[in-house]
Amino acid sequence: MIPLPQVSQVAQTIQLALAPVFLLAGIGAFLNVCVSRLARIIDRARVVEELVLSTRGKEHDRMVAEIRVLDRRMSVVNASIFLSVASACAVCLVVILLFAGNLLNAHLGTPVAILFSLAMLLQAAAFATFIQEIRLASRTIHIRNEVLYHKVEAEEDSVAA
Repeated sequence: MIPLPQVSQVAQTIQLALAPVFLLAGIGAFLNVCVSRLARIIDRARVVEELVLSTRGKEHDRMVAEIRVLDRRMSVVNASIFLSVASACAVCLVVILLFAGNLLNAHLGTPVAILFSLAMLLQAAAFATFIQEIRLASRTIHIRNEVLYHKVEAEEDSVAA
């Protein structure tokens, strides 16, 4: 029969598990940001998709280029989401192993350390991927000169007079 742990042992395990649980909260917040960006990219893609079908000439080419970038951004932010979820799963396994080690009086320090390191590597990769998406977005978002320097006809007429 497996000896049941004392309340003090369980309390100590809970204290040990607090840091990974806080890490899960941080990963959750990061996932919220990623999902929000993905939703905005999808919304923009839907608008541009309609414009691609209704435009011609240079404007059409500009819309096609934008939809391609949006497609790439969706893939990159999806990768970031995947890596973060994988990191969160590894952190959950760390917490499970901490409790299993306590309940079974097993020495699971090495698997816990490896899983925690894996979680950190996955989250670092998710952050790097997220930076890639931000850079991709900032490189492609610009206001065209014809919009920046556009004047209303009434203003042009009053200036000419």
